Amino acid sequence: MNKKKLVLIGNGMAGVRAIEEILKISQDSFDITIFGTEPHPNYNRILLSKVLQGDTEVKDITLNDWAWYEENNITLYTGETVTKIDSEMKVIYSDKERVVPYDELIIATGSVPFILPLPGADKEGVTAFRDIKDTDIMLEASEKYKKAAVIGGGLLGLEAARGLLNLGMDVTVIHIAPTLMERQLDHTAGKMLQQELEKQGMNFLLEASTAEIYGDERVEGLRFKDGSELEADLVVMAVGIKPNIALGGESGLETNRGIVVNDFLQTNLPNVYAVGECAEHNGIPYGLVAPLYEQGKVLAKHICGEQTDGYKGSVLSTQLKVSGVEVFSAGDFMEGDDKKSLKVFDEQDGIYKKIVLRGNKIVGAVLFGDSKEGSRLFSMIKKGADISDTEKISILQPIGEEAGESLVASMPDDEIICGCNGVSKGAIVQAIQEKGCTTVDAIKGCTSASRSCGGCKPLVADVLQYTLGSDFDAAAQKEAICGCTTLSRDEVVEEIKAKGLTHIKEVMNVLEWKSEGCSKCRPALNYYLAMVNPTGYADERESRFVNERMHANIQKDGTYSVVPRMYGGVTNASELRRIADVVEKYEIPLVKVTGGQRIDLFGVKKDDLPKVWQDLDMNSGYAYGKSLRTVKTCVGETFCRFGTQDSMGLGIRLEKKFEGLQTPHKVKMAVSACPRSCAESGFKDIGFIGIDGGWEIYVGGNGGTHVRGGDLLYKVKTDDEAMEITGAYLQYYRETANYLERTSAWIERVGLDHVQSVLDDKKKRAELNARMDETLSVYKDPWKEIIEDQKTKKELFETVSL
Repeated sequence: MNKKKLVLIGNGMAGVRAIEEILKISQDSFDITIFGTEPHPNYNRILLSKVLQGDTEVKDITLNDWAWYEENNITLYTGETVTKIDSEMKVIYSDKERVVPYDELIIATGSVPFILPLPGADKEGVTAFRDIKDTDIMLEASEKYKKAAVIGGGLLGLEAARGLLNLGMDVTVIHIAPTLMERQLDHTAGKMLQQELEKQGMNFLLEASTAEIYGDERVEGLRFKDGSELEADLVVMAVGIKPNIALGGESGLETNRGIVVNDFLQTNLPNVYAVGECAEHNGIPYGLVAPLYEQGKVLAKHICGEQTDGYKGSVLSTQLKVSGVEVFSAGDFMEGDDKKSLKVFDEQDGIYKKIVLRGNKIVGAVLFGDSKEGSRLFSMIKKGADISDTEKISILQPIGEEAGESLVASMPDDEIICGCNGVSKGAIVQAIQEKGCTTVDAIKGCTSASRSCGGCKPLVADVLQYTLGSDFDAAAQKEAICGCTTLSRDEVVEEIKAKGLTHIKEVMNVLEWKSEGCSKCRPALNYYLAMVNPTGYADERESRFVNERMHANIQKDGTYSVVPRMYGGVTNASELRRIADVVEKYEIPLVKVTGGQRIDLFGVKKDDLPKVWQDLDMNSGYAYGKSLRTVKTCVGETFCRFGTQDSMGLGIRLEKKFEGLQTPHKVKMAVSACPRSCAESGFKDIGFIGIDGGWEIYVGGNGGTHVRGGDLLYKVKTDDEAMEITGAYLQYYRETANYLERTSAWIERVGLDHVQSVLDDKKKRAELNARMDETLSVYKDPWKEIIEDQKTKKELFETVSL
């Protein structure tokens, strides 16, 4: 069978979703070619704000990776723009002089950000917030500059402001309307949102009209029509979007605000379709993802020859978190004329709910602070449900709430759970029962629920729990860091960053801990606070485990063991003589060589510890902490006839560089000069094996109760490269692992491929190393620190006689 040639112009969410729907219906009917102006595969533009906020990375928001195009035999041209459509010859032309014929053509060129035509809008430091390039501009600016102005108080502007706030910038949002998000929220909800965001550190200038952007080559500030000014090093314009119809207009397509389409997404030209933000249906170009996906389904059925009633337009809804605040709106939510409203306002807890009625039908709703009923209300609005026999106030109360019944228990199977992707409760239940889905991620893979904005994840989890009953594994969905809180590790770290939390008690108060903390969460919070703010956080010694607090290992008889630092396992006569003298002077009963090539002194009395450290005059070997322990080495090329590399030299360099580094769990390294691996490099957290012309780096090894061989991470040629890779790898582990998670468990959880993809990015690698260097800059040897601190020495080590 001869395949039809299908060309898609635009590699964004709407166009590629249409292709996905076509592939579901007819895998082998089309020879597909896609053109994308950006140099990336299809990604989730909605989640760019999370990239800016530091919650995720670009690779994590990729919807269809490079492999997907290959697997589906799709020819993808990235970084290439279609410049002309010849509808008579049925060919398209690109800016790289490529000519491609088509039988069917889909235009999905999306929208372009609206840039206010202000004097100075072309200055350096003025950007939109629309794509990855814009995000990168903001991230780079945050490293050099401190003052940011965001023009536009809609959803996109507020998400940009939140991200810049997270990046440490002083942020002011300028909005021409008297309230925020006036297209999605009424006056009351808009004011509540403003109050909440002001608490987070945002500044607002409302009803302000910008006259010009001033500065020399780079922006220096904004001047308003009333003559006032605002200093700014970065200006982000988030004032709206407009359909990208330039190509369509030049190619003879009928255009108005967008490319005009009928109910089957056909344009006025034969075999040419338009879908997504560039399309205009019945006078409306849609900008939210749910209508665009609905259009894609209709287009796919029509182009594949299946029966469809066509696209009839969409009722719009918004349900998401704006900077941590739950927000929902749908339909016609402004009362007036023949529309009346019903409101619930809980000022103390910051919750506001409103439904708008026309007669006995709900036509609109606004929820702020608690959006659990959003899906149910949206379903009622879409269906035009008659509520004449319903007590109206009960509509704003979750069904079954008083009895503890799950909200989803009362939902019919056809109720939509994921508005973005049109996934019903029934479809999710079917995926659970027939496809064995047991987690939110599995549901996302099977049904696309929560794949876009992610706002429906809690509801998807509720459907899972309701359907699976006792088989539901809550820990598999989200693991709280301990029983004192329901928050996961990622949520706690996110809140520490977002709210600028600086102390353990502050974290517990703000995040509503159930108790004063436990032996599991207090050390974890101590680590996370230091990891987020290494140069500003003051370590809370009382929240550490006893060995870390005492800087020595406690033994079963109450005495301690001490391991002085020997870089790379290399020592000398002077150090050995001092160790021998200390052993005799303090009558230390046992001296043992450890598996990590160190000398361990066992049986030191608690009172003697500071004196032992002082007499040794060596750094702490950190044999007790969640930190770098030792770097084991063989003698290498210096003496060994098989050695190909200087293993001792690299081992010493590694240990000196990362000495005292605090990590989620203990970290051990080893350096072997040849594949004989005499230092057992293949079973360490990080191991180096010398080969001709360089090093192999192995990671994720474990020689403990759960033995695991290391995975080959990289081959490098020089010691400098080995140091660079190690620094970035350790920092990424520090930033993404759960507290007390060994590297062996972490690498299995996140995946070796994922870590390699992070380290392959030279820019990210440099950023990780920069953050590592910042962390290491505050290191002080704890033994010397305590010797010089009489107060701490007295508190910890001097026995009080009664």
